[in-house]
Amino acid sequence: MDNQTKAAILAIAVIIPISSAYVWNSDQSFVSASSGTAELSAIVSFYPLYEFTKQVGQDKVSVSLLIPPGIEPHDWEPTVNDLQKMHEADLIVINGIGFENWADDIDTVNSDVVIVDTSKGISLIIDDALRKDTNHFDRSTGDPHIWLNPVKAKTQVQNIVDALISIDPENEKFYRQNAQSYQDKLDALDSKIRTELSSCNKDFIAFHNAFSYFAVEYGLNQHSIVNSNEPNIGPTLKTLETVINLAQTFDIDVVFTEETVDTRTSQVIANEIGARVLVLSPIETISDDSDYFLKMENNLSNLKEALCN
Repeated sequence: MDNQTKAAILAIAVIIPISSAYVWNSDQSFVSASSGTAELSAIVSFYPLYEFTKQVGQDKVSVSLLIPPGIEPHDWEPTVNDLQKMHEADLIVINGIGFENWADDIDTVNSDVVIVDTSKGISLIIDDALRKDTNHFDRSTGDPHIWLNPVKAKTQVQNIVDALISIDPENEKFYRQNAQSYQDKLDALDSKIRTELSSCNKDFIAFHNAFSYFAVEYGLNQHSIVNSNEPNIGPTLKTLETVINLAQTFDIDVVFTEETVDTRTSQVIANEIGARVLVLSPIETISDDSDYFLKMENNLSNLKEALCN
C-alpha cells in the first residue's frame, strides 16, 4: 500500500464520524398510515417493523413510524412529542437487542400500553465487543439486525401478531391470515436467496456488521469496514488496512456501502484493490418508492453481482 493511499484512508477515518453525525441530526418524526377507521394505534420504532405491523394490522391498526425515512436510527432519540404519542398508543413495537437505546424509558410512559419486543424467541449472535466482561451476557450485547434474515423476520411478524391478538382478540382470524400471507412471502424470499447464492463465493465486505444473521443463514462470510453493529463508529487506519489485505486475499472485486453513510471509505478501498462499490442496504430506513422486499431483492442482486461472477 503506497503512502498516498494510506493518507487517503487516514483522512476518511476522520471524516466518517463527522459526516455521519450530520445524517442523524433531525427533529422530524412520525410517518403514519391509517385508513381513518382503524380500531387500534401502533407506534413502531423503525421501517421494517412499520411494514411488518402495517401488513398484519392493515385497516384495523393505525401505524406510526417513529424514526422517519432517511434518518439513521442507531443514535436517534425521541422528542417530547414522540413520548406523548407513545403515551397515547395501544401498542409500541420495537426491535429489541439494544437497537433502540431509548427503549428502557418507555416502560414508564403508560402502564396500559403493550410493548412488543420483536426479538423475543430469536437466538442471538453475540457481539464480543459489547460484552462488559467474559462472564457477562444480556440481550443488549447481541447483534440487533435480525430483520435482514427472512427466517428471523418471520418470528418478528409472529411476535407482532401475537401482541395484536392480545389487545384485540375479536380480530384474531384477520390478523393471523394477514400474518400468514406475509410470512409466506418471507418463505419465498428465503428460498430464492438460498437457491441463488448456494453455488457462489462466500466472502463479502459490508460497510458495518449488519449482515451476521443473513451470512450465517446462507453460508456466507461477512467482513466489515466498520467492525461494529453501529455504522457511526468510524474505522481505524489499521482496520482499513486489514480490510484491504483481506479483499486481496479473497480476490474480492466489490466493496459494499450503505445509503446513509459517506461512500468515500468504501471507494478508497475499492480504488486500492481495483473493485467496484455497490449498495448493500441494512434496510434501517426507506424511501417512498420502495419496501422491505424490494430492498432485499436489490441486496440479493448486488450480492450475486459480487459473489456469483
